[in-house]
Amino acid sequence: MEQYLHKYLPVGIVCIALIFQYNLFVTPEKLEVKHREILNDIQNTYTTKEQYNDLKSQLNIMQAKLDKIYEIISSSQ
Repeated sequence: MEQYLHKYLPVGIVCIALIFQYNLFVTPEKLEVKHREILNDIQNTYTTKEQYNDLKSQLNIMQAKLDKIYEIISSSQ
């Protein structure tokens, strides 16, 4: 048993060192920080459904007003 321990202990230590060096396992704190970063990026890049619907209704109102202006101009000629 001790023979195997002396033979494979350096390999085990190297594997553990590589795991810590390359951060193969994420801690909950690091995961939470990354989650916040992703949420902030999404919030800055994309719009919410409510904002989209508000903008869509505003554009519909503007289109209706432009149609009325066009009708007035075309009927007066």
